[in-house]
Amino acid sequence: MTDQFAKKSEAWSARFSEPVADLVKRYTASVDFDKRLARFDIEGSLAHADMLHAVGLLSATDLQSIQGGMQQIQTEVDQGRFNWSLDLEDVHLNIEKRLTDLVGDAGKRLHTARSRNDQVATDIRLWLRATLDEIGELLRSLQHALVDLAERHADTIMPGFTHLQVAQPVTFGHHLMAYVEMFSRDATRMQDCRRRANRLPLGAAALAGTSYPIDRERVARTLGFDGVCENSLDAVSDRDFAIEFCAAAAILMTHVSRLSEELVIWMSPRVGFIDLADRFCTGSSIMPQKKNPDVPELARGKTGRVNGHLVSLLTLMKGQPLAYNKDNQEDKEPLFDTADTVINTLRIFADLVGGITVKADRMRQAAAEGFSTATDLADYLVRKGLAFRDAHEAVAHAVRVASDAQVDLAHLSLAQLQAICPAIGEDAYAALTLEGSVQSRNHLGGTAPQQVRAAVLRARQRLAHVQG
Repeated sequence: MTDQFAKKSEAWSARFSEPVADLVKRYTASVDFDKRLARFDIEGSLAHADMLHAVGLLSATDLQSIQGGMQQIQTEVDQGRFNWSLDLEDVHLNIEKRLTDLVGDAGKRLHTARSRNDQVATDIRLWLRATLDEIGELLRSLQHALVDLAERHADTIMPGFTHLQVAQPVTFGHHLMAYVEMFSRDATRMQDCRRRANRLPLGAAALAGTSYPIDRERVARTLGFDGVCENSLDAVSDRDFAIEFCAAAAILMTHVSRLSEELVIWMSPRVGFIDLADRFCTGSSIMPQKKNPDVPELARGKTGRVNGHLVSLLTLMKGQPLAYNKDNQEDKEPLFDTADTVINTLRIFADLVGGITVKADRMRQAAAEGFSTATDLADYLVRKGLAFRDAHEAVAHAVRVASDAQVDLAHLSLAQLQAICPAIGEDAYAALTLEGSVQSRNHLGGTAPQQVRAAVLRARQRLAHVQG
């Protein structure tokens, strides 16, 4: 049996009377994309070997041989010298075959008490845990960049919009802090995902567990898992942790896409609120004047890519009976691409936000258009004793008068305002200024500059706490 195994590449070769067709090999192989799991496959295998030795299933000599062989394999992978073989189908068999070539029978004993089913589930969780940690760091960097920009522009007034129509004045710092809140929730979702993913499947074997006297808790401690998956069928068959990650990633990218849309709009010469650094933009092959916001546009487009991966994984799992099925090989490419897309996007956006040039004068000019302080006049009348609906109607009439005269509310004379509502006095003009409007929203969550600075301070403290 030993000689037969050495001559054949498939771990199950003795069961079959003819080799796998080349087309089937190419169709079923995953090594082209799952080889990125090599580091985690080696890490998991070393923990498994340590446990096998601890429970008496592997000699000290074999353990030492496995450890030395794995160290060499890791070096070969790191240096790009590892010979990945399509015939060996996946990352697990490639590494196992190389280990056996290096250390002989000790390499064959490593697979005792495990299956590729629990092995790949463990590898993916180890990979995802490291990926989530990287995404957490990048989210903090992006939030820091937004917080820094918000602090510099806590007093910069811009129009706030509903329905993309001028609504009320806000500060640019307040607007940016809205995205800090969104990305903070994204970070929390990633942390929650990590907590649920950080359970060890190894020991579930193919689906039913193993008859060997293994110590799963020891392996979990060695690999830094919070615990073990408590049902062997569930451990090898479900990919809800991958789906959860893709769902969190899709929400994160939706927030990136919303910010991207605003950056594109703000950079348009018709709006002119900001300018992006040249390194994030490209020109036109035919129009020499163009400066196109390619990075935000592409991030907006890549959001659809991540959304598609989420749907792909949901569809992949929806019809699978317990336990493991070959369908699950299709979980890796959408999962890997989701992670790559999110990581690359976050990395570039932290730098992009830091390179934004704000055109405060143009923001203020736009805030003065569209009667953005109309609500402030209504609130003024309520404080004078009018019911809000009556105040709303009076101000709506004032807006129509100002619109017909093509002036702002603040430019209507006191006589014109009092003809609409006698309760309006000279002090109403203070409520109609942009500064007066934003200063009046001086409460937790409001747009007043002092509230923006307080929000910046809270965000910095939160980020420092998470980082620490």
